[in-house]
Amino acid sequence: MNTIEIENKYMVNFTEKTPLSFEKGHGVLVHEENGDEYLDFTSGWAVTSLGHSHPVIVNAITSQSKKIIHGPNAGLTYSPARAKCLLALANILPKAMTKVFFVNSGAEANDAAMKLARKITGKNKILSASMSFHGRTLATTSATGQPLLRNNFNLLVPHHEFFDINDYAGFKKKFDSDTAAVIIEPILGEGGVHIVDKDFLVYLRKCCSDNGSLLIIDEIQTGFYRTGPAFMSSEYDLNPDMITMAKGIAGGFPFGAVAVNDKVAAKLAMGDHGGTYNGNPLGCAVAASVISFMQENNIEDNVKSQGALLEKKLLALKNEYPFLIDTIRGKGLLWAIEFRNKEYATYLFDKALEKGLLLNLKHGVVIRLFPALIITTEEVNAAFDIICSIVKEMSVECVDL
Repeated sequence: MNTIEIENKYMVNFTEKTPLSFEKGHGVLVHEENGDEYLDFTSGWAVTSLGHSHPVIVNAITSQSKKIIHGPNAGLTYSPARAKCLLALANILPKAMTKVFFVNSGAEANDAAMKLARKITGKNKILSASMSFHGRTLATTSATGQPLLRNNFNLLVPHHEFFDINDYAGFKKKFDSDTAAVIIEPILGEGGVHIVDKDFLVYLRKCCSDNGSLLIIDEIQTGFYRTGPAFMSSEYDLNPDMITMAKGIAGGFPFGAVAVNDKVAAKLAMGDHGGTYNGNPLGCAVAASVISFMQENNIEDNVKSQGALLEKKLLALKNEYPFLIDTIRGKGLLWAIEFRNKEYATYLFDKALEKGLLLNLKHGVVIRLFPALIITTEEVNAAFDIICSIVKEMSVECVDL
């Protein structure tokens, strides 16, 4: 069987794929069908938070699947696996987030949050950041601040407008009495790892509170200890009205959730939302196990220590090669190297593949680094030995690139 030929023949490809076929993985290492080994510094786009095939996840799937996978009458019955997941989330969510409902992806979480915000407030407008990414449904595409992702569609959901992060005056021009919600990522991950200032987020909170608008914090990429704390909302004491979650919540199993405060919960009614697979026992069992492991094993400490090591190495690299690297930015285990032109970024991406290191290339000039949260010092050093050797090689050849 030729995996690549079959996928190319029968599958709709919306993106150009790297011609590699991975059959198995463990921790931060993955293996092609031919046995070649790679160090994964993408964690499936911040999804495999505990690395590949972590025993906690394997055991949760095995154990729960032997009991029940999907509830009778879907979500209209109760589930001990769901109850356990709710308790696990209650232990790490900001205290103001008192209620949760489940979905199957980040896009679903954001779609539901915006729909419910309009219902609760009776207002229309949703404001989001330029270069944001909130999903691929029609509503979340409409809320995504990247024209390249929006402009291919003839009909978008109306009443979506955009502002630049950390631009107070620009935001104030867009924010008005018809604003139902502001949805924002604390770090614009897909947009290139652009960090929103804490003071600006606090300002958004005040504007929303004063106007009867809702503040939705999209923690789909930053949540579950990706930047250090369980949620950046907690670290910044933002008290949002809703938090959307997915990616690292279940370590690779498709799962998502929306947390809301008492004020929002009180205005939701039967029939406002639902879904066949939402809160299914298998997904809940996996998520509960992942969250419990993160807490019990102080994953926050590892993210902070390895993140500090990443930052130190990245800054040293920029200082040595400022004519190649424009900026370094990030937090915890979510970082970006922005090169001065596309040729440099592509060179690093391609050469890293040849040397067995998987990176993520965004917007032509950005290399995004977001490994599994269990990564060790030895693995960080191994990745940077490869990166440094390539950048050094690039510095010699840059005239020709």
